[in-house]
Amino acid sequence: VQLQAFGGGLVQAGGSLRLPCAVSGLPFGNSAIAWFRQAPGKEREGVACIVSDNDDTVYSDSVKGRFTIASDNAKNTVYLQMNNLKPEDTAVYYCAADNRIISSSIRYDYQYDYWGQGTQVTVSS
Repeated sequence: VQLQAFGGGLVQAGGSLRLPCAVSGLPFGNSAIAWFRQAPGKEREGVACIVSDNDDTVYSDSVKGRFTIASDNAKNTVYLQMNNLKPEDTAVYYCAADNRIISSSIRYDYQYDYWGQGTQVTVSS
């Protein structure tokens, strides 16, 4: 199983970024694919998750209305579209996947067996 996350960078507050996560080695459609993030000195927190076969998504309260998670089943890729970014969104973002999770979940990172490398997102004020 491989997850490749990329697309991070430096953006001003109010700007947008899109983070792709390419997944291989898992049944993409019925696996939970999630984004987590970890800011310096803070615990890793769930951001968004999708199970594309069920069209099932979930978002953390801190990003709801600003971030959108979507999947491209033909490319086995999940995208996190981040709009109206805030300085508090600054973190290393990780994508994670697990085919044992049948509904979208960001409650516990330990539920996920497979992780990609992180990608840094920095939002300047």
